[in-house]
Amino acid sequence: MNFSDTLHKNPIFDTIARQAQRLGVRAYVIGGFVRDLVLKRPSKDIDVVCIGSGIALAEAVGKALQAHVAVYPNFGTAMLRAVQPDLPLGEQAWEVEFVGARKESYRSESRKPIVEDGTLEDDQNRRDFTINAMGISLNESDFGELLDPFDGLKDIKRKLIRTPLNPDITFSDDPLRMMRAIRFASQLNFDIDPDTFDAIVRMNERITIVSRERVTDELNKIILSPTPSYGFKLLYHAGLLERIFPELVALRGVETIEGKGHKDNFYHTLQVLDNIANRTQRDTIEPENELWLRWSALLHDIAKPATKRFDPKVGWTFHGHEDLGARWVPGIFRTMKLPLNEHMRFVQKLVRLHLRPIALTKEQITDSALRRLLVDAGDDLEGLMALCRADITSKNYERVQKHLRNFDRVERKLHDLEERDKLRNFQPVITGELIMETFGLPPSKVVGEIKSVLREAILDGIVPNSLDAAYPLLVEEGRKRGLTPAAVKNE
Repeated sequence: MNFSDTLHKNPIFDTIARQAQRLGVRAYVIGGFVRDLVLKRPSKDIDVVCIGSGIALAEAVGKALQAHVAVYPNFGTAMLRAVQPDLPLGEQAWEVEFVGARKESYRSESRKPIVEDGTLEDDQNRRDFTINAMGISLNESDFGELLDPFDGLKDIKRKLIRTPLNPDITFSDDPLRMMRAIRFASQLNFDIDPDTFDAIVRMNERITIVSRERVTDELNKIILSPTPSYGFKLLYHAGLLERIFPELVALRGVETIEGKGHKDNFYHTLQVLDNIANRTQRDTIEPENELWLRWSALLHDIAKPATKRFDPKVGWTFHGHEDLGARWVPGIFRTMKLPLNEHMRFVQKLVRLHLRPIALTKEQITDSALRRLLVDAGDDLEGLMALCRADITSKNYERVQKHLRNFDRVERKLHDLEERDKLRNFQPVITGELIMETFGLPPSKVVGEIKSVLREAILDGIVPNSLDAAYPLLVEEGRKRGLTPAAVKNE
């Protein structure tokens, strides 16, 4: 198979070919770019292997393109970012990494290889999967020719993830490849070769030598895949999920007492995650929040095992699982090496509030309840409503449609109330500072009590959130507590 016509469409490859010929080295594009080219998937990351110095080739290409080259001598690699203005918009910026062909050997206690110069064959042998071991020549004699020593092209047609060498050796050398196998299967909707999967099961304990950051990076890519439940089921059956995320595995299973059971919260959680991934309306969620919305789906019921109780009258209950789950979120994020910033707080908020909109669909909706939801959710209301819609996982189609219609009704009322009261980023006009100034008080419990009463009155619609309307209530609440406004004292 020859890809010369495709490569000629991007001038970067002709430039690399010319500079390689000038330096007297052979060069090949290899790995993920080739795989995605065959799959007709977009890819802007190009890996170039040359038989010789990858750094020298990168510097020559950078000089020809007048592009900055970042050199990493400890790793024998170099990176340049190429801009091709003649290409269509969106395809103009490329990242190209250059490395000399090498072979690797590993010690059992580390995934850091001992690296030596090698041949193209050595370099392809060290690749993780057959679909990532394919190369395309950038040399004048066979420009564009596919080099596929392990039948990666056939595996792409069979939609199969398979290691090029003995999988026990591949995964023992670099255990992160076990996560990558499942990630690629989840992203591409491929199967994992039985021998390869059996090796993951045998070797799953090796994942413990991989840094948590690298594991979580692969986990996030699984979470962002088109049908993430597929990846999580593979992780579970391979024995990896128990090692990297035991809290999630604890959700699995159904207990029955007196003929009353509960849903399997593990598979329910995965269905919610898929529902989030497959939802049709995405325009209200910022793209950078997509990962964290999916994390909220993954964690929304995480505390159910800890709150599970059996009541002979009503069956199984999970009272307070939303509050306990929200308290667990920072610890889970810390363990996973996820950011402890606004993204964590977003997930924590959605976990804590995920039952609130559901409760509103089951009762007569009051403006007071809607105001409280608007205030508590704030700018994250759209994410919360997306999570709540995804949380409907009944197999009864009519029941699902009934719940969705109820959510439509709640959302319309929320929209109307927000338009009227502008409560999305609600702040009571009567602040603690104003209460202290009005009555000449220091910071104290009574200040908090008065502030709470006024806040509730505004949310209940008793008084508008304006100074003129709320100030008389402030004075009245102070007098109930034996307080006199400072202005009156001074008369």
